[in-house]
Amino acid sequence: MDELVIILVRGVGVGAVFSLVAMSFNVVCNSSGILNFAQGNLLVMGGLCAYLLLPGDPEPIHWLVSLPLSALLVAAFLALQGWITLLPLRSSVEQHSWLITTMAVSVMIGAVILVWQGPFALNVRSPFPNFPLFGTRTPMSYLLAVACAVFWYVVLRWFHSRTQTGLAMSALSQDLDAARAAGIQVRRLQILSFAISGLIVGSSGFVAAPVIKISADSGISYVLNGFIAAVVGGLGNNLGALIGGPLVGVAAMFAAFRFGGQLQNAFSLALLIAVLMLRPQGLFGRMAARRV
Repeated sequence: MDELVIILVRGVGVGAVFSLVAMSFNVVCNSSGILNFAQGNLLVMGGLCAYLLLPGDPEPIHWLVSLPLSALLVAAFLALQGWITLLPLRSSVEQHSWLITTMAVSVMIGAVILVWQGPFALNVRSPFPNFPLFGTRTPMSYLLAVACAVFWYVVLRWFHSRTQTGLAMSALSQDLDAARAAGIQVRRLQILSFAISGLIVGSSGFVAAPVIKISADSGISYVLNGFIAAVVGGLGNNLGALIGGPLVGVAAMFAAFRFGGQLQNAFSLALLIAVLMLRPQGLFGRMAARRV
């Protein structure tokens, strides 16, 4: 029973991180058609900000002050990456140079971390004590990650439905050419979408820093599971990302407990294949007509 509780609680906590990565995928994808495969290492960058900004024995006030700073730093970096990624593209869907650009950014971030820190993972102490849940001591960072995922889902829903900028950004996901013909500043909104995705992964990496692996090679696992969560939920659908993340997280945690950590990604991929075979558009995705 204790093992089941640990799998569920920690799986949902880790899955919340996957949900946040999936939402950051969706924000960029909806506005530009680009899948930013650097999101995993950018999440790690948020954790690295926590390591650099927080003292060795942090207080909650240090954490509260440093959280928005970490999010803004990663957002500024992602806005720059978005500008560089979009620079050679006449339209975000006509060419696929973004595949190389986003992967190159991911590799460069990992290389910088490797040169600076070496192959060892960094440890970040949480200013918040563990809490009891169903008789199990659970790191507060898992609960904070879940709260962060719900927060960003609500913010993005409000932003895309209640603000003029958000509505214009939603128009890009409907028809990019029509939005451009209507006079919408497409490129500016696309760069803004990169910055918003940076706020998401920067804050989530900071919040989850005590329970994620902050190392040069950990980004690939987070981008893989975040992408799987996005596709399982329905690519572009943030509600699907919010629910798909914990599904992937619980599957990965079950694999880790039963068969060892080396099979976590295999179980996540098996879940992805099962969903795509039964519902190719994802759990919350919609069927779309395509002209052929």
